[in-house]
Amino acid sequence: MPTSSRDDEGTIAVLDVGKTNVKLNAVTADGAVLETLSIANPVLPGPPWSHHDLGAIGEWVFSGLAQLARRHRLSTFVASGHGSGGVLVGADPEQGDGAALPMIDYEQAPPEAIRAGYAPLSGSFFDRGSATMHAATHQARQLFWMQECEPQAFARAQWYLGLPQYWAWRLSGVVASEASLLGAQSHLWNVAERHFAPIVDQRGWGRLMPPFADAWQDLGPVRVELARRHGLPQDLRILTGAHDSSLNHYRYHAAGLRDFTVISTGTWIVGFCGQTPLDRLDEDRGMTLNSDVFGKPLGGVLTMGGREFSHVAGHGQPGGPVPEQIVRQLIALETMALPSFGDDNGLFPGSAGQGHITGPKPETPMERKALALFYCALLTAECVEALGAGPLVVLDGSFLRDPLYARLVAALLPGRQVRFNLDTYGVASGAALLAGQRTRKRPAPLSLAEAKDVPPLTTAISNYAAEWRASARRQAEPVFQ
Repeated sequence: MPTSSRDDEGTIAVLDVGKTNVKLNAVTADGAVLETLSIANPVLPGPPWSHHDLGAIGEWVFSGLAQLARRHRLSTFVASGHGSGGVLVGADPEQGDGAALPMIDYEQAPPEAIRAGYAPLSGSFFDRGSATMHAATHQARQLFWMQECEPQAFARAQWYLGLPQYWAWRLSGVVASEASLLGAQSHLWNVAERHFAPIVDQRGWGRLMPPFADAWQDLGPVRVELARRHGLPQDLRILTGAHDSSLNHYRYHAAGLRDFTVISTGTWIVGFCGQTPLDRLDEDRGMTLNSDVFGKPLGGVLTMGGREFSHVAGHGQPGGPVPEQIVRQLIALETMALPSFGDDNGLFPGSAGQGHITGPKPETPMERKALALFYCALLTAECVEALGAGPLVVLDGSFLRDPLYARLVAALLPGRQVRFNLDTYGVASGAALLAGQRTRKRPAPLSLAEAKDVPPLTTAISNYAAEWRASARRQAEPVFQ
């Protein structure tokens, strides 16, 4: 299979803006990452609230693009971003960082008056796409906060842009809205009915929302003055961009997969399935209604797996993979980590802050790491079962660094075909593949390995998993009764 872009397509520059880090990638048209630059995503204190340093990031992005352009023939730029990021901007991308108000750091709790005032305005589950989550997660709540606390600056703003579209605007000067970003628990867009949530009209935000563009739409070339100032290719084309997890899902769609569930692992365990019936979605169990890059509904599920892993594994985690024998010992001793250790309920309503270990406690760092890995495999299987549809499960993300993780998930899901992708650049690959959406004539290259469930391990896990699920649900609210 081809692994590099054709000469006439050039290389795609992909900006991947995460909560903690920002990455700038050079990627082939077939999705192979050639080079990556990265920087921490800085947060500045208020007033008026903790916010991301868009000015510093911008200078790094433009400088990084110039560096990549010296080593690769860049033809296209596209950005991805997390679903809790948006920027209220003025009319001119040349005016400082372009922001009318600082971009809110979503991990800070809004004032109590904002929390209480927002709740009755947030609409139905389909209007929100999720339960109301912790801190300032949702873009609608961020806009409410800005409008209530900084009304004059808010009134002067021209547009509200999702994070990928903000960077597209900084480079091209063209504004756009995009379905997958607004459909990522923004509480602004009703994915099922394809219209803005009622809060947009109620608060007069419609004027801030640009026309929609497809994620792969060419918004135009890089701004002339920006190209000259930073030495960027003047024919660099700027695409609309999309939500990071939706782009990871698109990567598998572009490779020809259709009836599948994808589970991505990291700080969050994120599950998506395009075949999950809408009436199966349960906001009390961490389930969401997202949008794919085509604007179609994606059943979703979210739980903070990476954070849960850290709580259980603790400090001083040993290097190297977890030995299967230690997991077998945990099963024999009936040692269990039960949710949830952090402040997110995840799949078990009422469990936030209730996490604990039952049975003999793990004594060594490797035993704690093994319990954490096993616990996250159980959470992963719970995510798959919640989404329901589809015999094929695809795993990707950071948990796959330990070879036992995929095997544990396969053992927990004996009726499913579990495959995994060791490539950790799914978002960057998916974003780059947008450039060929209109012209692709064959599926994009993709190599998946099969996670084989070993019968003795499957047998040992079966009873343990049933007891773990029953115990986890017993400590949750009566929704499970």
